[in-house]
Amino acid sequence: MTQAAGARAAKWQRDLTSPESYKKSLEPYRIRFREIIGAVDPRVRGRGLEDLSMTSFSGVESVGTRVAELDEDLYSIIPARWQVLDGVTAEGVILEPAVEEIVGLVVAIPDATWTPEEFCGADPDKAEASKIPRWLADQGFLVVIPTLISRDDTFAGNPEIAMTNQSHREWIYRQGFEVGRHVIGYEVQKVLAAVDALEQFNQDAGVDLPIAVAGVGDGGLLALYSSALDARIDATLVSGYFQPREGVWREPIDRNVWKLLTEFGDAELAGMIAPRPLIIEAAGVPDVTTPLPVKANRRAGAAPGEIRTANVEDVRREFDRAKTIYTSIQAENAVELIISGSSGTGVSGSTAALRAFMKSLKVEEIDLDEGPPLKLTHLIDSTDRQRRQVEELVRFTQRRLQLCSKTRDQKWSTGDRSNPDAWAKTAETYRNMVWDELIGRLPEPTMPANPRTRKIIDDPAYTGYEVVLDVYEDVIAAGILLLPTDLKKEGEKRPVVICQHGLEGVPMDTISGAGSSGYPYYKAFAAELAKRGFVTYAPQNPYRGKDRFRTLQRKSNPLGRSLFSYILPQHRTTLKWLAEQPWTDAQRIGFYGLSYGGKTAVRVPPLLPEYTLSICSADYNEWVFKNATVDERASYMFTGEYEIFEWNMGHVANYAELSYLMAPRPFMVERGHDDGVALDEWTAWEYAKVRRFFAKLGLADRTEIEFFNGPHTINGQGTYEFLHRHLHWPKRD
Repeated sequence: MTQAAGARAAKWQRDLTSPESYKKSLEPYRIRFREIIGAVDPRVRGRGLEDLSMTSFSGVESVGTRVAELDEDLYSIIPARWQVLDGVTAEGVILEPAVEEIVGLVVAIPDATWTPEEFCGADPDKAEASKIPRWLADQGFLVVIPTLISRDDTFAGNPEIAMTNQSHREWIYRQGFEVGRHVIGYEVQKVLAAVDALEQFNQDAGVDLPIAVAGVGDGGLLALYSSALDARIDATLVSGYFQPREGVWREPIDRNVWKLLTEFGDAELAGMIAPRPLIIEAAGVPDVTTPLPVKANRRAGAAPGEIRTANVEDVRREFDRAKTIYTSIQAENAVELIISGSSGTGVSGSTAALRAFMKSLKVEEIDLDEGPPLKLTHLIDSTDRQRRQVEELVRFTQRRLQLCSKTRDQKWSTGDRSNPDAWAKTAETYRNMVWDELIGRLPEPTMPANPRTRKIIDDPAYTGYEVVLDVYEDVIAAGILLLPTDLKKEGEKRPVVICQHGLEGVPMDTISGAGSSGYPYYKAFAAELAKRGFVTYAPQNPYRGKDRFRTLQRKSNPLGRSLFSYILPQHRTTLKWLAEQPWTDAQRIGFYGLSYGGKTAVRVPPLLPEYTLSICSADYNEWVFKNATVDERASYMFTGEYEIFEWNMGHVANYAELSYLMAPRPFMVERGHDDGVALDEWTAWEYAKVRRFFAKLGLADRTEIEFFNGPHTINGQGTYEFLHRHLHWPKRD
């Protein structure tokens, strides 16, 4: 994380030979940035604003009458909405100046904690949040203010299942992340749809007024992101959002963007705006702390995070990086840093910031005396408006969830399935895709394993050793090895079974007998298999420690990594060490994991050919659906596993596709009818694809599923038979 900014520099190849060449060289970066924030759906055009007392423009329609007028009749505030995506609108207000000629067009974006009315001082019960919208309107700008998805939790949940303490932003973030969409991307689309409408206004009126964006806090993020993507935006004001972004993992989870820091720090995004004017204001923003307190009859489980006003020296440091980019194209005067207050904690929209912003838009003669308060004829129902906005994005995202399998089917259909050997060659391409796009790949470990072992178990049937191996500097792989006591013949090689624990588990959970806390789930399966003559090894995976391991996921995602980015090298190092032992048959190493260990079973063995087979217990199901649906009780949308979501998995690989990567190696699913992790129907649906896939390759005898009467537990019946058969180890009487 600390090296991210330096590593980014090597990825940027800017063509500095001319302004046009520079702009063209940014296009690949814009495409990638659009993808990682999920702003990938085509926008649609809407109807015009027919009932305004000004020339209407396409894409915006009134949803009410004018609701506020100044005594001096300087401008009016009109509630409006505009079409964005299929079934998705933006709602907000328009500040219409009462002038003969509008001087410019601005999308002014509030922080997510503010309504548009609060942002512009039109809510009689709230203090004016910022000077930006009113002062712009005072100067003759037409100002469009969108509603953002808020940080309240009023509509976060399904009343037929459970309501949660997630913010509306996290509620949208969770379901969107799984299908390559993001609340940030949706809101960038809303801003750019407003730009579409303002551009149409210019065309209809036969004018060429400047189009600009200005935002505070979350709105500053959206102003920065939108302008980085769209060169139609002539000038940008970012207030209360510009700093080194390596601390994004501490912020609310709705700011978590996959791969963000591999290329796009705030300075790099500023460079995508260059040479257009960019005003950065260090200013105070509302403090945010998540999760929200759990209200009555709501579920806990929202992700922790916080937003605080940035330290002004941090802002200066990131600004200096941005100015270096502007200077490289001889545009150093187009970027400016304004400090609001004595230490960058003053109100957003300071006089200096607004003067600089208006100057960049060729409006220099300004009078910034504060006008009188607004007199409202009535107030918009902002709660109902927020409900509409949240529900639209839920419906849109759930539709993406329904359709994503079609993309997967098309993507995976090009593989050669004519015979097992052909598939094995084809699979390598898909294996690399999954590793790079879904998991996140680390460099291969190069340091010696330096194995350390100590004897910790002395049982009549087996001897247990704690094992520690080096993987990277400060990263180890550890576990417990069980060697059957009858393993005495010199040169004898045995099959090995990796026995993987689940969430919050430890290796001893797979070994300890009746009466232990882990036994109801694991049934001591590592020990039971050792009694059958298998060598077993129970690794420690890092999904333990509640928020501690989830913080690791939060830190990793902006670097294009996940928990499994670390688990895979740990397992590869372990497999290499096991293969070197005199009692290991390296051609007979199987994997058997429960719960999160079952999650491991469809992510690690499919990517590591050193594994001979894999068994997924108490986890297998229509995983993408389980993560993102808002209509089923077993969904992770209602639980505390906020780290579980994997970027764009719905369009890359679900459990069936991951299982295909096991072929021609054997693969099995173990499923209890009473296991609350999923419904039998979900499991059967997803596994049916795997059964067909293996059968079409002529490998039907290498895959199976066992349903049993029981809960979330190891059953140890069909799975043990599967291990004996495919690892070629005889059963004992």
